[in-house]
Amino acid sequence: MSQHEITINRDQVFKIPALFLQQAKKFKEMMLLYECAVEEISTKLKILDRELAHLTPRNPIAMIKSRVKKPQSIVDKLIRDDCPISVESVRENLNDVAGVRVICSYIDDIYTLSNMISGQDDIRVIEVKDYIQNPKENGYRSLHMIVEIPVFLSAGKYYVRVEIQIRTIAMDFWASLEHEIRYKKNHKHIASVSDALQECAETIALTDQKMLDIRTLIDDENDTD
Repeated sequence: MSQHEITINRDQVFKIPALFLQQAKKFKEMMLLYECAVEEISTKLKILDRELAHLTPRNPIAMIKSRVKKPQSIVDKLIRDDCPISVESVRENLNDVAGVRVICSYIDDIYTLSNMISGQDDIRVIEVKDYIQNPKENGYRSLHMIVEIPVFLSAGKYYVRVEIQIRTIAMDFWASLEHEIRYKKNHKHIASVSDALQECAETIALTDQKMLDIRTLIDDENDTD
């Protein structure tokens, strides 16, 4: 187990692997569902991107990244959240085991894609958090959606939760560097670094808006030609 798990008692540390071994088959089936859900969402997004490219002179999606949490990361999060260590607990308490990140060129593409995802009748939208209109205190911006998507296996249909993060290229650049710097909390200049990161986030937000304004101006000129 990793170092930060030492907060739980010794008996629990040794029981965790056994609990998952007892549910090994269920756990493998669960992970398969999450992997398939990621593929389903990624395919839907690629189709939407192709459609939008057909309707407009550009592709709104610059990149799609996806991942399924590793078993150790799943256990770590259950422990941090003080949840039972079981397959059922994963399904009930964790929304981000399967994750898809969509990188867009412009801010309006984020909301276009979000609305198109929400409009698909086989997708259940569980929660939406708009950190673009309401940024986190550290400056983080992104649109988060928790959705349930059907996965069809031989035994039947299963709805699986997936977290979708939609952000611009600039937002993703900032978030990646902030994530890296966050793990250097013992740095003596951490306070000034945090202030600088917030300032950068504001600059990036202004740049995103300015780039959208420029594109809109050009699109309006083309429409009048």
